[in-house]
Amino acid sequence: MRIYISADMEGVTGLVDAHDVQPGGRDYERGRVMMTEDVNAAVRGALRGVPAEITHGMHAGQVTQVTVNDAHGPMRNLLPDLLHPAAELIRGRPKPMGMLEGLSGDFDATVCIGYHARAGTLGVLSHSFMGHEIEDMWLDDRPAGEIGLVHATAAALGAPVIALSGDDAACAEMTGWDPAVATVAVKRARDRFAAELRPVTQARAAIEQSVADALRAGPAPAGSGQDLHTLAVRWQSASVASQLAGVPGVTLRDSRTAEVSGAMPGLFRLLGVFFSVAAALTNQPPYC
Repeated sequence: MRIYISADMEGVTGLVDAHDVQPGGRDYERGRVMMTEDVNAAVRGALRGVPAEITHGMHAGQVTQVTVNDAHGPMRNLLPDLLHPAAELIRGRPKPMGMLEGLSGDFDATVCIGYHARAGTLGVLSHSFMGHEIEDMWLDDRPAGEIGLVHATAAALGAPVIALSGDDAACAEMTGWDPAVATVAVKRARDRFAAELRPVTQARAAIEQSVADALRAGPAPAGSGQDLHTLAVRWQSASVASQLAGVPGVTLRDSRTAEVSGAMPGLFRLLGVFFSVAAALTNQPPYC
């Protein structure tokens, strides 16, 4: 049985501020440890959660295969030497599929650890992929962020999301997309950079148990990778939308909103191209 874990950082146990999650931040190194230990809890849950009928059919020494993708920022946050020895790690960037690099229909299920709510939501460190550069996103005219797009893409690839950890806003967002996904709130948002924290040992025990229970219950039926969807992204800068209009298939809803339609895995990969264009245009020195 193969389990895929996509690990973000803003929704990790105990973390509430940019200094906790950005390289160079005064608490970033501690944040990396916290992130790694939340992932380790999910790995333990994955190893415990193999359904009995699969376990009975395993040969001696055969165990669940767990692949972890470091999905936050520079994608070099997880500490390999502290990571559970049963987990394989995908680390670094660029990655064509970003937060879902390496995911395919060869996996049985996807677990999202440390996720956060979309831009505009009052959640801890809430944003959509590129911080203030992206004001809003819609998938089939429904407000979406990383959670909605990852959920749709994983389902289309045949490895649906079965569990997610993050703050209460992230959990509510996932439940809105799919009530069948098990969620673990490791903190309750007080504001965008403040939270009521769940005790660390309790939060990690809940992650482990939730993943194990979700695997025993079995994933929901996967979607079809052939279904067509429409993705729209509203940027802070009209310059980004203007440049993206030159990408085949992309149209403009207005001066700052780019829109494109297609099958979900392809749209998710194309979104990475959008980010590269936006980074090239917006990561410029001040003009005055």
